[in-house]
Amino acid sequence: MKKIWFVDIDGVICTNTYGFYDKAVPKLNNIKKVNKLFDDGHTVVIWTARGTLLKESKRTIMKLTKQQLKDWGVKYTKLKFGKPYYDYLWDDRSVNLG
Repeated sequence: MKKIWFVDIDGVICTNTYGFYDKAVPKLNNIKKVNKLFDDGHTVVIWTARGTLLKESKRTIMKLTKQQLKDWGVKYTKLKFGKPYYDYLWDDRSVNLG
């Protein structure tokens, strides 16, 4: 059965740079997992809080993020901004793949 996966960027697809997004390093093992989900036909939505707390131009952050995902070879169905910033997420459907 195909599933819908929401995947964060910072701390999951790449290192968490706490707002210094251009310094992020891809986590290749996690990218392989995301790409396998996509290749297996699942819907992969990249959902990020990038830009939520920073005063930096959202257009600049969006452009950088799209380029990083492309450069890192991340396969996804949709890219969504506007994820709320939080310290913890407690959810019955949460999964930590690495």
